[in-house]
Amino acid sequence: MIDALVTGGGGFIGQSLCASLSAAGKSVYALGRTQGDIAEPITWKSLPPARVVYHLAGRSYVPDSWNQGPDFVRTNVAGTEQALTYCRQHGARLVFASAYVYGIPRRLPIGESDTAEPNNPYALTKRLAEQLCEFAAQYQGVAATVLRVFNVFGPGQRPEFLIPMVLRQLQEGREIKLLDLTPRRDYVYLSDVVRAFVQAGELKSGFHVVNIGSGASLSVGEIVDTIQNLARTKLPVISATVERKQEIPDVVADISRAHQILGWQPQLSFKDGMAQLLKRG
Repeated sequence: MIDALVTGGGGFIGQSLCASLSAAGKSVYALGRTQGDIAEPITWKSLPPARVVYHLAGRSYVPDSWNQGPDFVRTNVAGTEQALTYCRQHGARLVFASAYVYGIPRRLPIGESDTAEPNNPYALTKRLAEQLCEFAAQYQGVAATVLRVFNVFGPGQRPEFLIPMVLRQLQEGREIKLLDLTPRRDYVYLSDVVRAFVQAGELKSGFHVVNIGSGASLSVGEIVDTIQNLARTKLPVISATVERKQEIPDVVADISRAHQILGWQPQLSFKDGMAQLLKRG
């Protein structure tokens, strides 16, 4: 039996998680896209038994979820049920990578006991998958931990996300064009997120839902200013002042439960994380 099975092992968070687990002496199997469809039972039948499943595989880009709903449901919901079936068969624990599922917040910071009100199809599929995890823990004996990861950033992130988009325009050296500078988000650096997953994998029983964020928010404009200050650039910033569908104005995670249950708290501020990212080029 191996120590860890990481679905989405070739992805943004998955690669770093696999490296961290391996560095700690854990035996790891990384399941990537080329090895099969996670919504298909046959993909799981050939996998070795594992003590912990870190389920990171899924569709994740919110704009795509509005016109690719069936694929998001199939991958994020049916794929999670396949992961839980595997856990039941092998007695494995599950750590599930969820996301921000609270919709437009009624208060800040947002705690895990606040109502989950997904307001885009991506968040809805994550919430449905969370409910599958809770059911499996309550009625089917699967120890499951749900990590609601807020806005993660770091090396290897897909180019359509905000920070890679800003960095690309910074390298081009002309101007920085964005849709809207006002929305605020809670950003947490990749290495901190990976630590949260590793620590969640140590929980032996029960069902847990835990926010993983920084506990503070920054606007798009403040993010651009921070990046330009670190890079020592002064490119003009142009906003189209276009509000995205179902835009959420501000997000701040209450991360006290992460400290209580996982012994986790972020080690890097947004500025420090960006400084590390810029050093990597």
